[in-house]
Formats: sequence, C-alpha cells, structure tokens
Amino acid sequence: MKTPLLEFTSKGIYCKKADVYLDPWKPVDKAIISHGHADHSRWGHNKYITHHKNVPIVKHRLGDVSISGKDWGETFTVNNVKFSFHPAGHIVGSSQIRVEHNDEVWVFTGDYKIEDDGLTTPFELVKCHTFITECTFGLPAFRWRPQKEVFNDINQWWAQNQAEGKTSVLFGYSLGKAQRLIKHLDTSIGKIYTHGAVENMTEVLRPLVDLPPTHLITKETKKEDLLGNIVVAPPSAHGSTWIKKMVPYVTATASGWMAFRGARRRRAIDKGFVLSDHCDWRGLLQTIEATGAEKIICTHGYTDIFSKYLMELGYDARTEATQYEGELSEINANEQEKSEAE
Repeated sequence: MKTPLLEFTSKGIYCKKADVYLDPWKPVDKAIISHGHADHSRWGHNKYITHHKNVPIVKHRLGDVSISGKDWGETFTVNNVKFSFHPAGHIVGSSQIRVEHNDEVWVFTGDYKIEDDGLTTPFELVKCHTFITECTFGLPAFRWRPQKEVFNDINQWWAQNQAEGKTSVLFGYSLGKAQRLIKHLDTSIGKIYTHGAVENMTEVLRPLVDLPPTHLITKETKKEDLLGNIVVAPPSAHGSTWIKKMVPYVTATASGWMAFRGARRRRAIDKGFVLSDHCDWRGLLQTIEATGAEKIICTHGYTDIFSKYLMELGYDARTEATQYEGELSEINANEQEKSEAE
C-alpha cells in the first residue's frame, strides 16, 4: 500500500519522505510552522521553518530558537519534497503549507480566513489533490457578517459608552484578534489603551504592519485617563484585579463564539461582537470547492459533522485527531498571556 505524502502521527503531521513535521505538538528535529499561535507553534523543536513575518512572533513567544524564514511562494526542497508557504489570511505571518512530491500536491491550511481584514496578507487559493482543513466553525449556524459592518457596530458601542462617561473594555486574543481590533478602531473617538500582553505583541508586529498608536496601562495609569477611551485586553483579564481600576466600565468580547446564544452570558460579558479569524461555514465550503481537491481531511473543530456533509457532497472526506484548538485557544490562553504581559 502506498504511503501517503503526509501522515498523522502521535507527534504531529509527518512527511516521511522529507523527515519533517508540520505544526507538530511534540518535540521533533525539523518543524515547518504555519503560524504563531501556541497550539501550532510549540516549544522544543530543534529547527523551525516558517514565513519570515512569523519569525519575530515565534521568537517572542518561544525565545532564542533555531528558526529560518521563507517568503510567500518560495520553494524549498527537503529530500526531493517541495515545500512552500502561501497566505492563510488568519493572522499576521500565517501560512498554508504546500507539499509536492512526484506531481502529487497536498495543502495543510493550519488556520485560515478568506475575508481580507486589511491587516493580514490576504488568503491565497492553492490548487491541490488533498486539502487538510480546519473546521473550527464547521456548522451552518456560523455565518459571518462583513467585517466593515461589525467594526461600525464596535465603534458605535465605544462612542455610546463614552457619551455615558464609561470606559470601554474590549477582549480579544493577544496575538491576531487584538491587532485586528486596534487596526480598525476609530481613533477620532478617543485613545486606545492596552493590557501588557496585547501591547507586547503589538510592538512585535509594528515593524511588519501599520497600526495606530496605543497606550500601555501601567501602575501610573489613572482611572480618569481611561474614562471615555477604549481598552483592548486578552480574555484572561476579565474578572481580574487588573480591570477593577477601570470602574465604571462596559465589557465586550470579539469572537466567533459570540454567534452562539448564551455565550456572552456564560462569560459575564456586557456585549458580544461576532468577529472571527477563521472561516465560517460558507467560507470553508467555498474554499474546498475552489481548490479542486478530491480528498479532504478535517482536523479540528466540528470535524464529524463537517466531514459527513462533505461526503454527502461527493468528496472523499475523513477526520484526523490533532492537538489544534482553533478559536478555543482564545479561551485557553490565560497562562501564555500572563507570561507575555510580564
């Protein structure tokens, strides 16, 4: 039986012919990394290869690791297997990984988003035979509104809070979501203040993308400084002693999970904005069809439901277990964000 070009192992997605892993979750010798989120970019590998915009992110999070950066579409060969990075549109520096050997092409998406958010390099469609896709939001209930409409709502919410003499506190994951929020906040309303984890990551990204000014909240920051302005913080800051100095404040979360009725209430948030760095149901299906792939592998998210639907459409689809979390990493990132704020 022919060995597949990529295999799912206990350490990660393995290319035996090249002896390299894609986004491995256990320490390996050579790792090709799609992006900088903690569930895809882990500590302990001997060598890391990623897109050059992801290099400073990985170094910030993992320290002085052995890492090399490639450009979009730049082909590099390992044991006659061709690899290249292509924009995934998920966060800054996020890539799909194209793998080719003997005219057979696989694409591993990592996490991806097809809407151009004006900050991240827009998603690039890559034709392939086998497509490894996330399905974080692989249910018909998830249908995103255009980003412009969501940010209009966010800025109106901020302006209303300001008129009522309150500080607006907006929660978003410190890498990716926070910078997307910062990019599109209307600074004519007021100033953007940041939690330490958000500010530290934003400073890492400033040389790579254009972002408006932000102001780090320190021990010297007074409640009066914050009134009427907006604070961008990670979800881990909610309910902490750090937030108490902002009274009176109003909270909101920007996440795809806000599409679920009750999600805002369970997190004790005043307002929820449906904004995700992942594809919705339609985006996933549209992308899969456009790749021309006959074989689809669903990795993380609503894998069983989504793969079953793909099979009904006539695809050769299956699921594979991984340790990727999708947008759940926003919920599970507390310890990482605490360390980044120090």
